[in-house]
Amino acid sequence: MNSSGPTYPLASLYVGDLHPDVTEAILYQKFSPAGPIMSIRVCRDIITRRSLGYAYINFQQPADAECALDTMNYDVIKGRPIRIMWSQRDPGLRKSGVGNIFIKNMDESIDNKALYDTFSAFGNILSCKVVCDERGSKGYGFVHFETQEAANRAIETMNGMLLNDRKVFVGHFKSRKEREVEFGTKAIKFTNVYIKNFGEDYTDEKLTEVFSAFGRTLSVRVMKDEKGHSRGFGFVNFAHHEDAQKAVDEMNGKEISGKILYVGRAQKRQERQGELKRKSEQIKQDRIQRYQGVNLYVKNLDDNIDDERLRKEFSPYGTITSAKVMTDAGQSKGFGFVCFSSPEEATKAVTEMNGRIVATKPLYVALAQRREERKAILTNKYMQRLATMRSMTSPIIDSYQSGYYMTVPQPPTRSYFNHNTVGNMRAVPRWTGQPPRLQGPYSTPVVGGSLSRRGSTTITTVRQASTQAPRIITATQKTNNVGTQTLGGRPDMPAVLKGGQYKYSSVRNPLHVGTVPAHMARPQVVPVPVMEPPVHISGPEPLTASILAAAPLMDQKQLLGERLYPLIHALHPNLAGKITGMLLEIDNSELLHMLESPESLNSKVDEAIAVLQAHKAKEFSPKK
Repeated sequence: MNSSGPTYPLASLYVGDLHPDVTEAILYQKFSPAGPIMSIRVCRDIITRRSLGYAYINFQQPADAECALDTMNYDVIKGRPIRIMWSQRDPGLRKSGVGNIFIKNMDESIDNKALYDTFSAFGNILSCKVVCDERGSKGYGFVHFETQEAANRAIETMNGMLLNDRKVFVGHFKSRKEREVEFGTKAIKFTNVYIKNFGEDYTDEKLTEVFSAFGRTLSVRVMKDEKGHSRGFGFVNFAHHEDAQKAVDEMNGKEISGKILYVGRAQKRQERQGELKRKSEQIKQDRIQRYQGVNLYVKNLDDNIDDERLRKEFSPYGTITSAKVMTDAGQSKGFGFVCFSSPEEATKAVTEMNGRIVATKPLYVALAQRREERKAILTNKYMQRLATMRSMTSPIIDSYQSGYYMTVPQPPTRSYFNHNTVGNMRAVPRWTGQPPRLQGPYSTPVVGGSLSRRGSTTITTVRQASTQAPRIITATQKTNNVGTQTLGGRPDMPAVLKGGQYKYSSVRNPLHVGTVPAHMARPQVVPVPVMEPPVHISGPEPLTASILAAAPLMDQKQLLGERLYPLIHALHPNLAGKITGMLLEIDNSELLHMLESPESLNSKVDEAIAVLQAHKAKEFSPKK
């Protein structure tokens, strides 16, 4: 093996700083001139499928990958210069810090390419980046060399040099943990003291007079505003740590001119923010531990329920430490929280109160979850659903697995009712082996409706078919039994069952089409699907606003329709499909409310029935 350069068996490149609209096809068009490409993958968010701004390109030959790295690095794609480097499969190399240097105090005009060109003279660069925000360069960056020797040469040569008339600092990269240790060491032996909450009449001289009693001071500064008035805080830098510590011990909390002074070690903003963040996290963890298993989430509350009523309803199950109904401008938001003193009491309350009607609504009661927990649960459910979709065998999906571009199959969109049953039935050859399908998961039988074939005046009523075994219909039977074929050889109104399976049956009172001459008849099998309303063995899980929001837009109406249809079918079996379709035109938030409130659902169903009756009356009224 040649030790002069890196060895990358898969010839894999990392391409970063990509525009969100850059796809695999664009990258293939860009990099294919360098040589044959085995695969390209743009990394995307697992839920939103949005680009994460980087991709991996695998070439067949390492020489082709090296050519692309040398000739295409920092080329512009969709207005952004891309950043190419070798893909490091081992994260230990990146985390070790070997060969990694840090540069700061850079001019804002220095970009990735300029930094790369400046430091490439010292050795082979694995990665190079200038840290930027929405306004541009932040004035510092990193260069990762292949060897530590190259990094040492760069530090010795470039530290303190002028780059674009600015003196830069170049040193070894230090991890956050190493920097925190340094901060801790400085904190132990500090000399700079921060003082706040003194009067506006304090000046540098007066502050020096107060703190010079503790030891020799190097500098004293009272911070002032643009008008020259004191801002009430300042700094005193002592010559020795012992003097600074003594000043903090004796002056912190002391009253001067009616005000309580704060005196402490001066901190940088980064250190101060880190300390506040750690305190906040600690408080958050303490709160989580304190309320774990005892805090209940209660929703679907009646608008008239307040804190006292909520406490009263749950008080039989244990000692309540707090009960709160969430409000907005004094109006109840329909949910709240009840906190018990022990997990046993909370568990009993969930068992007894979940589903109980309070005032006019059935309550939903469960253990309260943090936002992160709910998001993790929803993400897990989505991933399971995605895995199920990927496991489905499909020639379209399988064909993408072996190419350059990987796609995630999306669940098909489905409607829940048929505005026009005849319009949704497609003509098929009479010798086809596959029965036609209605669009949608529910096939609602048409009772009392009429269908007519073009060119025929015979109109026959279609009734719901009974479940029987498939009938084998021969040409002789077609000749002797009128009406065994409907609509040009199609079985009438098939019902699609789960898994793509069908039940078959004969149709009573089929449409009369005519007889088939004996010399033209051929034996064939005509399966007739059964019209059956859906039978729900077990209902779906309760649909919440968070679950609905996490679902793709194309699936939200589907989820709502699957919950609404059984409820409407119990009220109006013959019109359930049509009413469901009408209600799905309503906003999703109102549909969720209907699922939780039977009264609201009944009201909307009555309105839909009235609209259908008015439309039917208008249709059959005599025209003037």
